[in-house]
Amino acid sequence: MSSRRLAPLRVRSFNRLAAAYTVNEVGDWLGLVALSVLVFRETDSALALTGLFLAANLVPAFLAPLLTARIDRTAVRRALPAIYLVEGAIFVALALFAHSFSLPAVLALALADGVLLLTARALSRAAVAATLGPLGLLREGNAIVNVGFASATAIGPALGGIVVAGLGVAEALLLDAASFAFIAALLAATRDLPAARPDPEPLLERVRAGFGYVWRDPYVRALVIGQAAAFVFFTTVLPIEVVYAKESLGTDDRGFGLLLASWGFGIFVGSLVFAGSRWRPLALIALSTMLVGLAYLGMAAAGSLAVACALSALGGIGNGVQWVALLTAVQEVTDADLQARVVGLIESAGAAMPGIGFLLGGAVASLAGPRAAFVVAGGGVLLVLAVMAVVMRGVLRHRVAV
Repeated sequence: MSSRRLAPLRVRSFNRLAAAYTVNEVGDWLGLVALSVLVFRETDSALALTGLFLAANLVPAFLAPLLTARIDRTAVRRALPAIYLVEGAIFVALALFAHSFSLPAVLALALADGVLLLTARALSRAAVAATLGPLGLLREGNAIVNVGFASATAIGPALGGIVVAGLGVAEALLLDAASFAFIAALLAATRDLPAARPDPEPLLERVRAGFGYVWRDPYVRALVIGQAAAFVFFTTVLPIEVVYAKESLGTDDRGFGLLLASWGFGIFVGSLVFAGSRWRPLALIALSTMLVGLAYLGMAAAGSLAVACALSALGGIGNGVQWVALLTAVQEVTDADLQARVVGLIESAGAAMPGIGFLLGGAVASLAGPRAAFVVAGGGVLLVLAVMAVVMRGVLRHRVAV
């Protein structure tokens, strides 16, 4: 990387934020693996696992914007450590329930953690923008954070499996709690994080201000709505990948693992591609989204595990570029006071919309087979891209005219 691309690393507060974001992502995977194993071990029920997803992802997507609006003007040095400490306490409680299981209690704690998780992500991204935006280094900082995120995505699930298998569920949950305590201490000791910005506006007005900003700005509105729609098709194949691997490709558990690892490897490569690219975010969004759609269509026709893995890696590269390019495009035009609330809405969409994708993928696979689900996913991604290209052309033409 050039010296400019590494310039954010010379900003101490950014270093701490990036480290905390990465460690938190690894911890999230560790906790998810441990909770999934716990719930299935104690209930032997796919319905209970579905309940865990709803509690940890779908419901928090509608509650997190409220909490984000409530605390996004609080000093980052106070807000983020407080959130992480509460998350740590939640996972200590979950570790206790590993020995004395109660599904309602586990689901309630998972819901609370999901709200805090989305809020912490939004506040962290806003803090990065506040720290690096005035220096003109937001894109470079987002690229570095994305490399850490991609690394955590690749390492986290494997680490979770190893820890749970080697130490046990309760111990894995306690280790996750320790990771929250570590990053809370790290950020609490960082004095140059963004300061508080008092705002007497009532909470509901603050929530409406975030939604209103997105809705009034055609450029931001198109990006957020387009990403929400894309999330549905990005995640359509997730619940049926194991069926695709075993029935369509005729492989075993090892082959399924290789298929998943190929996508994770692609995400990591994609994060490096974004870090090294000087293309504008909109161009990167278009190309990376197209790459995901074409990879899904190719996987629908793949006749061997090797071909499917190569296409999976290609889709992962698109995935690794698309998300951070979208965030960067939105952050570059969003008012500083609304960064957390606007990014929080995107994070919430990323938590909520996969529910629709999962249902769509399961239904299509049940009716027409897993290959058909990949066709629907790929076609849907490319359709969203085509519609967005038309919409964005009009939006950009209007912005130039104004």
